[in-house]
Amino acid sequence: MWRNIASNALSLFIVVLIVAVGVVAWGQKQYTADGPLAQTICLRVERGSSFSRVSRDLEAQGAISNASIFRIGVEYSDKKSALKAGSFLVQDGASMEEIVDIVTRGGASTCGTEILYRVGILAAEVQVRELDPATQDYKITAEFTPAELEGEVPATYLEKRDESDTRFRIALAEGVTSWQVVDSLNRADFLSGEIAGLPAEGSLAPDSYEVKAGADRAALIASMQDAQVDILADAWNNRAADLPYASADEALVMASIVEKETGLAEERRQVASVFVNRLNQGMRLQTDPTVIYGITKGQGSLGRGLRQSELRRETPYNTYVIDALPPTPIANPGRAAIEAALNPDSTPYLFFVADGTGGHAFAETLAQHNANVAEWRKIEAERANQ
Repeated sequence: MWRNIASNALSLFIVVLIVAVGVVAWGQKQYTADGPLAQTICLRVERGSSFSRVSRDLEAQGAISNASIFRIGVEYSDKKSALKAGSFLVQDGASMEEIVDIVTRGGASTCGTEILYRVGILAAEVQVRELDPATQDYKITAEFTPAELEGEVPATYLEKRDESDTRFRIALAEGVTSWQVVDSLNRADFLSGEIAGLPAEGSLAPDSYEVKAGADRAALIASMQDAQVDILADAWNNRAADLPYASADEALVMASIVEKETGLAEERRQVASVFVNRLNQGMRLQTDPTVIYGITKGQGSLGRGLRQSELRRETPYNTYVIDALPPTPIANPGRAAIEAALNPDSTPYLFFVADGTGGHAFAETLAQHNANVAEWRKIEAERANQ
């Protein structure tokens, strides 16, 4: 009798064990298999949240098929205490295992709200925008210009600025001056700390910088300077032969002039070739942006045309009067302008003037140039009469 009972108990234990192994295998397969999510979503994890709450949110949004398996998977992967607050992009078909990795690996939010602070040539602009998970496009929900703000800051900005998962990005336009950068960063109320002194002109790399709320302004400036050092060093090491620069610093001055003379990417190397040709032939550069910088010191735009008296006045930046490059850059040039200054096109051009389309007409001789200038004056007159 006892033998039968033992035999039956053993059989039952084996059956239970087989079932348990099967359940575990099934659960593991559910945990690692493609999930049921049909469309990419932005999952928001609040500060202080738990995996229980996250599993309920995911189940409600159709991202997982079983909240219990999700939580058990978290326990077995030993990631229960690694949950990060933020907004995370969960792709369609993501498995539970992949989702757990997304919300525990750390780093910045990958979707949700972003506050973009654009430091432009004429002004700094703030945009509050939301990423659409399905299209990966941004929708602007608020925007304003800090320097021109009258009255209160938009409520949407204030609300999103103080949310823990909001991302912040600062974008410097190519050709901004160091004064413009410092002035704009000082107006950014999501940054902290002070900037000691004005960074050398040309020393900041125009680029997009992701920062955290409360980031130190001086540290951000240092990052911009480090990036520009690397860009200039790389371009200098790969420069063309026989350029009229005594140092990388002089190349940076030229790059800043190229940056301010044209906004067309396809023209940068041509513009650089004109100035290189003029230097090689002992000609003055005769470029308006340097004269303007000598007047404004980079503190905003001139806001009017140059006067003849200003073109004749001798200053360190008046390239109609001095015989060489100005003493410093006149802006912060981007990578493309630096590369153009150090690898200009090979052309015979010595002159260029606006052509009315946003680009320039280039000329080898003064006679050709004067004809191009006459055509430009004609275009200006026609526009004035419209």
